[in-house]
Amino acid sequence: MTDTSLTIENILAPDLALCRVPASSKKRVMETIAEQIQQHDPSLSDTEIFNNLVARERLGSTGIGQGIAIPHCRLEGLDHVVGALLTLEDGVAFDAIDNQPVDLVFALIVPKEATSEHLELLSQLAEKFNERAFCDQLRQCTDSDSLYRRMTVERS
Repeated sequence: MTDTSLTIENILAPDLALCRVPASSKKRVMETIAEQIQQHDPSLSDTEIFNNLVARERLGSTGIGQGIAIPHCRLEGLDHVVGALLTLEDGVAFDAIDNQPVDLVFALIVPKEATSEHLELLSQLAEKFNERAFCDQLRQCTDSDSLYRRMTVERS
């Protein structure tokens, strides 16, 4: 990977910021993420993304509490990091650490060999999502364009 300064701003494409997505379950959220990423990059397999997300989730829930989940996985053959942001129409059970339903999801798909980059991005995401006011702003977005802009605005 040549870009050593991976940020949320350069891994999230506008068409992968999805506002008020209907989802009835954790599994459906994972399917939606995989389908959207595959539509964004047809060279990727939605089945492979879905299976890897589910396999990672079996190791422990990526629901970090306060209605937020950061599902992530490594993908063989991927040469760049892909992010997807979803706000859900209704919260879904996600086995989160606080047992609260999740309605804010940021998925991270990284190359198989990415390690420090992967951890750095997870850290950046956790830091952003630790700001309750920021999360509230994301939840208040009514369209995907405003959701994308809100997520990628540099915050000081």
